[in-house]
Amino acid sequence: MPPPADAPLAERMRPACLEEYTGQEHILAPGKLLRRAIEAGRLTSILLYGPPGTGKTTLARIIAQTTRAAFEPLSGVENAVADLRKALQRAGERRAANGQRTLLFIDEIHRLNKAQQDVLLPAMEDGTVQFIGATTHNPYFVLTSALVSRSQVFQLEPLSPAHLVALQQRALLEPARGLGALQIEASMEALEHLAIQAEGDARKCLSALELAALTTPPDADGVLRIGLSEAQESIQRKAVVYDRSGDQHYDTTSALIKSIRGGDPDAALYWLARMLVAGEDVRFLARRLVILASEDVGLADPTALPTAVAAQQAVELVGLPEAQIPLAHATVHLATAPKSNRAYAALLAARKDVEEGRTLAVPKALRDTHYKGAKALGHEGYVYPHDFEGGFVPQAYLEEGRRYYHPSENGAERRVRERLEFWRAQAANAQKPA
Repeated sequence: MPPPADAPLAERMRPACLEEYTGQEHILAPGKLLRRAIEAGRLTSILLYGPPGTGKTTLARIIAQTTRAAFEPLSGVENAVADLRKALQRAGERRAANGQRTLLFIDEIHRLNKAQQDVLLPAMEDGTVQFIGATTHNPYFVLTSALVSRSQVFQLEPLSPAHLVALQQRALLEPARGLGALQIEASMEALEHLAIQAEGDARKCLSALELAALTTPPDADGVLRIGLSEAQESIQRKAVVYDRSGDQHYDTTSALIKSIRGGDPDAALYWLARMLVAGEDVRFLARRLVILASEDVGLADPTALPTAVAAQQAVELVGLPEAQIPLAHATVHLATAPKSNRAYAALLAARKDVEEGRTLAVPKALRDTHYKGAKALGHEGYVYPHDFEGGFVPQAYLEEGRRYYHPSENGAERRVRERLEFWRAQAANAQKPA
């Protein structure tokens, strides 16, 4: 049954089939497991896990329609065990009467307690219902192991700004369900602002678009013109001046890096916040921090790189908005850490020698000896350092005695400098004539 004409735009524009469904290509693109299972009508019980407005309820409705199952929607907030038992009873009666399958959908299933969740198990096991649960919480943490073990878990991701812009454009053109009956001209700047500020939530994005359309007076030509100012007002958030593919992107990125390199955590956090609010890709930010940890902090703080890598992995694991937390953690760590670029500078110096043609042959003592005939070729003379006290013995690893790495006095690299100077002194003494 289509929604009434006075239903919110997000409800009216709810996709009715997989072809209309936007986003979640990682699980619904042609050939993916969930897509194949839906189209073949072979779907088992599943749990849909993801942020609000990413299409969990919509997908459940589409599955019911595609598989021609009766749809029984319940809510973990509103419905009690009695409602659940009645729905299961109706499902059993349908199955007995004409063999029709029932899709039991429970939104916010994490709100059900253990006893309520256990009521579902017999009906799931004997096939009385095809069960779909939706939750914004990680099901492995908030649901019983019995329920999770009987279900396949699919994680839905926040919709990208490009997805949300496409949804708005469809709503503006659709005459029956959308806003196509009105004369609306919405600027791309306005649509992109709503898409970014909706933070992956299709419902929030379409609600803001509808508010802008209903509150914007027509001009003399009878056209409702939605620009950036109308978009800002409808979602109650100002646009940050930031072009994610132009000068603002590169300038703000540069400001973030230089603030961290310069040891100013406050400035670094400001530029990080500006990029986050403007909708910058958090994966890009995480990658930049990983690079900076090695390039600018280096051995002055050996814990900097593990922190940055952990932040990058955490961003992938938790997503927004929580991904901001490890990004802030890593940013402050890197900004306040002692700095050294000596390892990277040493590599650049070595590369320069190689690229300019000043290459050296591998000393015979260092060449591979794991084959017959190596000794006959003169590949011998290597001394095993672990046979000596301190795990060090003077020997030549690079002819001509070239030096590229010059440790700084900063942070932990001072200890590296002291150790290396001691080894180099031993090597120099060993080369002196007796």
